[in-house]
Order: sequence, then C-alpha cells, then structure tokens
Amino acid sequence: MAKVYFTRTITPEAVVALYEMLGITLSGKVAVKVHSGEKGNTNFLRPPFWKPMVDRVNGTIVECNTAYGDAFGGVRDHTNSHKRLLKDHGWNDCFDVDLMDAEGPDLVWPIPDGKILKENHVGKHIINYDSMLVLAHFKGHPMGGFGGALKQLSIGCASSAGKALIHSGGQSDDIIGAWDVHADKNAFPEAMADAAASVVRHFAGQIAFINVMKNLSVDCDCTTDPEPPCMQDIGILASLDPVAIDQACIDLVYHSDDPGRDHFVERVESRNGVHTIEAAAALGYGTRDYELIEVEV
Repeated sequence: MAKVYFTRTITPEAVVALYEMLGITLSGKVAVKVHSGEKGNTNFLRPPFWKPMVDRVNGTIVECNTAYGDAFGGVRDHTNSHKRLLKDHGWNDCFDVDLMDAEGPDLVWPIPDGKILKENHVGKHIINYDSMLVLAHFKGHPMGGFGGALKQLSIGCASSAGKALIHSGGQSDDIIGAWDVHADKNAFPEAMADAAASVVRHFAGQIAFINVMKNLSVDCDCTTDPEPPCMQDIGILASLDPVAIDQACIDLVYHSDDPGRDHFVERVESRNGVHTIEAAAALGYGTRDYELIEVEV
C-alpha cells in the first residue's frame, strides 16, 4: 500500500513540508516538471508558488513543446514563442529553465509492455538529469478528463511528436495529423499510461510527486480560455507513487460535498479519465491502494 501525504493547507511552505515527509533525497541534477501555463490561461500555478520547493532541490524547470498547433490559439508549439511565453510568465526570473525538446532529435524510449505505445518520444535533454520532481497542478482536462502526476509524466515529458502519438492513440506522430485521428475512448488514456511508464522507470528510485488541488477548473492549464474553477481548493498531496497520488486526488473529488463536484466528475467520467489510472496500475509501476496520511503543516 502506497503512502500519500495530504494537507489542507495550500502554501509554498506546505509543499516543501510534504516533500520532506517523503524521506527521499533527489540526487544529482534534478528536473522539476511543472505546467508553465498556456498564453491566456488564468488558472496555472505561478512561479513564486513553486519557488521554495524548486530551490529546496536546486532544480531546473523542464518543459516540452506542445502538439496542438496554432488552430487552438496556443503559442507553446513553437520553440521561440514558447520560450517567450516562459519568460513572460516569469519562470526565467525565478529559475533555470530547460525546454527539453528545443532541439532534436527526440530521444526514443522503448515501452515493451505498452498496450498502445511501444515507444515514447521525449525531449532529448531529459537524459541530462539524474532525478525528477513532478509538481502537478491537479485539475480537469478537455481530453483526458483530469490532469495530475500521470499527465505530467506522459504528455508533459513528451516532445511534440510524442504528444501527437499519445493523443492519437499511437496512430500519428504529426502535430497536425494527430488531431484528424479519432482514437477510441480507451486508447488515449492507455497511451498516457504507457508513456508515463517509460519516464517512471528511467528515474526509478529518484522520482517524487506532488499534486496541488487548487484552482479546480474542468479545463487544463493548456487551455487559453479556461472555465473558472468549479470547486473550492482541497489541498496538497505528496507521494512516491504516481498512480496512488492521482487516485487519491480523484477520491477526494468524489467524496467532496462541494456544489461543483458533479461538474468536475462529469468531465472526468465523460472522458474515461479514471482509465488512465487503471491502465497505469495494470502496467505495474504504481498501485491504486494507498494510505492517505493527513497532516497539519
């Protein structure tokens, strides 16, 4: 049974306190995966919120380009405009920042037991890091139902071509063509679980996860004009298990009596979102069985 630490206090200091409870020392050069926020997004967690945690591990913020193209209104699908946005959002003012697929070729990792994907295309700079801290803003997602640790590991670490493969259920690595492919309702969550497996296994024993349940919109931070949050903030969770931490977040939503709960749940269920957790557990790099340890910090 995995341990998941939980506090209802949402502060930068609380993030660090929960990390310390994990009892892990991330060694060497630490990649810190965040969602840096699309242009126009109002819900992503800003650099000052994460700064004490990133400073604690002396980490480098890592991101990759997107795959959704200009048609969706975003600017993170091109290296130059993505770098400008990172600067505009203040990331460079607070941290060293690495756009891991800014230059090719992609690094291709095999996924021999993948159900949908047999390989994952990631930004080649990922190989420069010895450990990874995944800082996820838990929220909804227009295609995946929700986004947490597993999304950060999969779509978040994938290059543009890798993202296209995940979104299309393995049918296209073209950033435009991927949106012309309509994968069945299981293919996308299973592809996310496959891709995440390769990242977890690469950093085995040197990876940790923190999910912050704040600004709980049904839309992702990749959305240029997201819905406002529909639920009150819930808290911060930390674990060494990416499956357990996402399952715990989903359970906290389901068990909530917040008036916006049903709207959030509808987004998750209509996109078959929990299947990502199911598929990840089936691959064996995490468990849905966990002990939720609530603490005051």
